[in-house]
Amino acid sequence: MGRQNQKKLYRLSLIDDASHEKIYSIKFSAAGFFIVLAVSLCSLLGGLYALLVLTPLHYTIPGYPDANFRSQAVRNAIKIDSLEAAMTRWKLYSDNLNRTLSGEQTLSLDSLLRDNGTGYLEGKDAEYLRKQDAALRERVAKEEQFGVSAGSKRELPIEGLHFFTPLKGVISNGFNLASHPAVDITAPANSVVKAALDGTVTYAGWSDEYGYTITIQHAGDILTTYKHNRKLSKKVGDKVSAGTAIAIVGNTGSLSNGEHLHFELWYKGEAVDPTLYISF
Repeated sequence: MGRQNQKKLYRLSLIDDASHEKIYSIKFSAAGFFIVLAVSLCSLLGGLYALLVLTPLHYTIPGYPDANFRSQAVRNAIKIDSLEAAMTRWKLYSDNLNRTLSGEQTLSLDSLLRDNGTGYLEGKDAEYLRKQDAALRERVAKEEQFGVSAGSKRELPIEGLHFFTPLKGVISNGFNLASHPAVDITAPANSVVKAALDGTVTYAGWSDEYGYTITIQHAGDILTTYKHNRKLSKKVGDKVSAGTAIAIVGNTGSLSNGEHLHFELWYKGEAVDPTLYISF
């Protein structure tokens, strides 16, 4: 009975293979073996953790973020956030500018913010832009109220400039600030369209409504746009002189109904009647 109550023990011995003499022997129970094994593993893992955390050794591990790395990551995140905000603001501005150049209704600032949901234009910036937007709309409303139209002779700083005739022909559709801020000039097929002033091409491409279109930025906040072309001969970034061939007159785009040039003249963001300065 007493022998059954005794714990079952095990012996681990080291024996010389040549002389069969016992070199070392240890006796242990199953519970003791597992306790020693668990303590050894915990000690080993604890030692490795302390070695990696408390010494510079962890910097040698690939991908381990040190203090400088984390600081640089934070700075990069701030820069990326600022760049995204700037890109969003420029996209909003570009979308509205393209609408203006295409003769479409421009969106209000509140609509742009709501549709894009950026949250970047807030506080003083948003309030300033809202005031600018409101002032522009009020000015346009007053001009329409008092009948400011194509025949209005307003003194502008561009009075003394010499514009080159972009296309010789017949005006088929005149200027109207509200409905048609441009003039349409009909001309024979394959007639050459030329730049009205020296400048730089800022847009050259295709749209479903206006076909092949080219826009040139000139000095003094002057912008000219040429639409419905059959072919463009300049690309974005090209420098052009007054009278330089930039396109071939055409009938492209869904809004065109014959060979003609849709020509727009803008000064400081405002459409101006080209016939006041150019003889077609």
